[in-house]
Amino acid sequence: MTEFTGLTDRFGRHVNYLRISVTDRCDLRCVYCMAEDVQFVPRPQLLTLEEITRIGRAFVNLGVRKIRITGGEPLTRRNILQVFQELGQLESLQDLTITTNGTQLHRYAKDLQKAGVTRVNISIDSLHEDRFRAITRNGELHRTLTGIDSALEAGFKRVKLNAVILKNRNHDEVQSLVAFAVDRGIDISFIEEMPLGIIDEHDRAAVYYSSDQILADLTRHYEMIPTTESTGGPSRYYRIPGMDTRVGFISPHSHNFCDQCNRVRLTAEGRLLLCLGQEHSIDLKRVVRAHPGDESVLQQAIIDSMDLKPKGHDFDLQTQPVIFRHMNTTGG
Repeated sequence: MTEFTGLTDRFGRHVNYLRISVTDRCDLRCVYCMAEDVQFVPRPQLLTLEEITRIGRAFVNLGVRKIRITGGEPLTRRNILQVFQELGQLESLQDLTITTNGTQLHRYAKDLQKAGVTRVNISIDSLHEDRFRAITRNGELHRTLTGIDSALEAGFKRVKLNAVILKNRNHDEVQSLVAFAVDRGIDISFIEEMPLGIIDEHDRAAVYYSSDQILADLTRHYEMIPTTESTGGPSRYYRIPGMDTRVGFISPHSHNFCDQCNRVRLTAEGRLLLCLGQEHSIDLKRVVRAHPGDESVLQQAIIDSMDLKPKGHDFDLQTQPVIFRHMNTTGG
């Protein structure tokens, strides 16, 4: 029998990164993330906190070294600190991170840092109050800004901003957003909109603004030096000489990153998605509930799922999405 060397799919890609959505609910309603008349999953259908921790532990035992907790907005889930505290105790887990909109960080930042969270990603798409409210449909900019300050005060290893850039909505703010990050010595990543779910707010093809366009805009203000640095995800990073800030680009359209994909996603309902832009999945909730306490069955289901991981996604802005789940359901 050959020695088990970690999770590897049929294309030879090593999976060492798990993104866990703990809820599809959010206190914002971002236009690129969910429909305006969103219907959330009934709470009884969600994984329990104990099930989330159990699945996370199984992945770590199988060689996963990075877990990111996402949503929706993960900090709206009641008693969610329990998950961070239990996962943070796993010695083999090298990186426990969170993606958040920042609105709850003034309450949770210090406790998250104590629980073992190493890095925080905070979504902020505009520094203008009216634009911020329009993109989030109901957000108050000062709450996210306060959350950023709270994360910095808590002393995480790294704080990063995420900004989804839409043409004629916020594309003219990329330089201001980088300046904001530079002033605070934190990183920032610019993200091309993911075409998940049907939305009525805008035409995705019309508002598409590529990473290459953003980079061109930034080079008019900064010297951008490409690096080989990685935080385990799909970002391509650039450095600004003399600055601590890294500027990243997540480019599912213009620079497809599928050939190096090392990630899988667990939805709040317990589906293990093997690809962001495909529906290949297995139901881990069924596994954990059918086999309580039997870790060997859970781990074997995870190992077997690697054979379902597709080669990649095929996003096409000119057609309606084949994937009808929105980003808040997928896990941001």
